[in-house]
Amino acid sequence: MKVNITNSLIVVALIFSLLFYGCSNSTKELEKKIDRLTALVEDLEHNHDVVVKNIDDVQLRLMLEDVAFIDKVRLSGPPRWRAKNKEDRFASNPLRFFSYIFIPQNAKEGKKYPLIVLPHGGVHSNFRTNYFGHIVRELIAQGYIVVSPEYRGSRGYGKSVYQDIDYGGLENEDVLASRDYMVENYSIVDENRVGIVGWSHGGMISLMNILHYPQKYKVAFAGVPVSDLANRLTTHDKGYNDYFTAPYHIGESLEENPQEYKRRSPSNYAHLLKRPLLIYTNTNDEDVHVEEVVVMIDSLKAHNKEFQYKIFEAMPGGHYFDIMDTNEGSEIRFDIYKFIGEQLNPPYPFVSFKEMRRISYRYAK
Repeated sequence: MKVNITNSLIVVALIFSLLFYGCSNSTKELEKKIDRLTALVEDLEHNHDVVVKNIDDVQLRLMLEDVAFIDKVRLSGPPRWRAKNKEDRFASNPLRFFSYIFIPQNAKEGKKYPLIVLPHGGVHSNFRTNYFGHIVRELIAQGYIVVSPEYRGSRGYGKSVYQDIDYGGLENEDVLASRDYMVENYSIVDENRVGIVGWSHGGMISLMNILHYPQKYKVAFAGVPVSDLANRLTTHDKGYNDYFTAPYHIGESLEENPQEYKRRSPSNYAHLLKRPLLIYTNTNDEDVHVEEVVVMIDSLKAHNKEFQYKIFEAMPGGHYFDIMDTNEGSEIRFDIYKFIGEQLNPPYPFVSFKEMRRISYRYAK
């Protein structure tokens, strides 16, 4: 969990400044000192995130190294959607980011395996073991190769990457670049059997990729997907909206520039669907409210698109209902794997829910 110490340190710094320097110092001088301290604390918070990310990477290897070859590669996506400043002569440089790669230990040269693209969720979040560990293990057991991009804006890679955020924008091209990298660089990846799977913001990215790049993917699953930013931002608090109005991001509110938020919403592109798609949502989801997902579902219906969806009724776990480590969560994922497996034909599909449960949790009943 991220430790936010900014406000308390600023207060301490202010008191210290008043006591040490005396009230004779001008207000402007004190404000400058506080600004410098604020910038220092922000940098410390990003450094803290880097340490936490490195620790989680160790945990990830310990959890999966018995079943998967694990790598982390540096890739590049398009330049920022707009330059941070006009004087930046490197503004047209492609942005760098990392992607995790998971290949089954029993994969054999000369064979072709299906690929799952697995983008993480969250605003300024990242790939986390406690979120994806069991899911990757389940995918690996079926013979899938998995790539998980840490697209622009992800946490744990410093301030610059954090401020490169482009929610609903070029982050989708970062994910696509990860997909293309796997197809172009690994002879065991079958380019005709690629699916994309994501939850929450990752579900949004899953939708945007399958809608905009149907030639690149054969199937998509979107769990509790962020679907319509106009709906979302009007139901969330100011703190959430601040992620988008930050000067290094969109810099304008929904009221000031509704078209920009529409451009970043999957519901605006429902007419583009050409591939099999499954959407899951939950009525007690406290983050991506069911009404927002219904906007996407209704948009697809309005365009007479063929797809599958299910609205779960008050399932335990709320926003995380289908990634829970309970029997109920596993049963739901079993159905998800069955859906994508019909399109991607993995070499070792789960025969039963009990088999899946034992593979993922070893001594489970």
